[in-house]
Amino acid sequence: MTHLWVRAEQRANEDRVGLTPEGAKALIDAGLRVTVEESGVRVIGIEDYRDAGCEIAPENAWPNAPHDAIIFGLKELPEDGTPLPHRHIMFGHAFKGQHSGRALLERFKAGDGTLYDLEYLVDEDGRRVAAFGYWAGFAGAAVTLKAWAAQQHGKLCGPVGVYKNKDALLNELHAELDATNTARPDAIVIGALGRVGTGASDLMEAMGVTVTKWDMPETAHGGPFPEILDHNLFINCILAGPQTPVFVPRDALTADRKLTAIGDVACDPDSDYNPVPVYNRATTWDAPALRVADDPVLDVMAIDNLPSMLPLESSVDYASQLLPSLLTLTDLSSGVWARAEATFNTHMKDI
Repeated sequence: MTHLWVRAEQRANEDRVGLTPEGAKALIDAGLRVTVEESGVRVIGIEDYRDAGCEIAPENAWPNAPHDAIIFGLKELPEDGTPLPHRHIMFGHAFKGQHSGRALLERFKAGDGTLYDLEYLVDEDGRRVAAFGYWAGFAGAAVTLKAWAAQQHGKLCGPVGVYKNKDALLNELHAELDATNTARPDAIVIGALGRVGTGASDLMEAMGVTVTKWDMPETAHGGPFPEILDHNLFINCILAGPQTPVFVPRDALTADRKLTAIGDVACDPDSDYNPVPVYNRATTWDAPALRVADDPVLDVMAIDNLPSMLPLESSVDYASQLLPSLLTLTDLSSGVWARAEATFNTHMKDI
């Protein structure tokens, strides 16, 4: 019997989960065995999983799970160097040359385990079967607006945290914008037709912000893009790649511009193809905005785990996208799982 073991997340500020109780019941009804670890932070309570028929295990018990169990989590494992003998489903961040990624693959090699990387679960056409993009855009736009609101008081954006649900975030943000006693800013979203851009645009429009929506047709000429500097806010939703043009060049720091806040939701400051090269490091929940210019002011928001701010909505959305693939775990030799294992094996050749 295929055994899926849902581990507790161990990264700070990570309350999400990739399987809901309803999804767990669907797996059990399909003949899978499902174990869920207890968690002190998971947004969905353990009793809901118990009621769905799941077996319950202590928090962080997965290293001692049966060898044939498939361990399922979202974010990174503790970097303790131990061999990994199980099959793991998670975001490994290991296939793009990351230093920590190589260390992770070395652990899989030492334990003879397998990584099914969630980023590389793709259909026959190479499209990801599940992604958190919408809520990344939604939360990223919200924090960028918070940065703009703080500027109106002569301040830098303060710490952000987890919200019970999106309404709690929207209510707080409405109050912060109203407290500026200033008309709402305007914004330009690039990548507006994708999941990330749709989420960003929806948040902005919910706040009464006028949004200019750009996608590939508007950026195909390769730049420059002076229109970006003519908006108060810019939200980048385009993942960096060789084909990506520069949207905000370094000389924008001293240019005559209306732009005062950038939300780089794609958040790839270390990339050679960073389309927003006015900053060089990600920001954090404690310090969400990085000031890169003072006259005129320009702040950059570049948090790399934005969906974690809205763990309930992002978990439910992501889990519903992923469930059809989880239902095929009984056959790892074909479909998304075979493709993911082939990707893993390709990268293991260099380890």
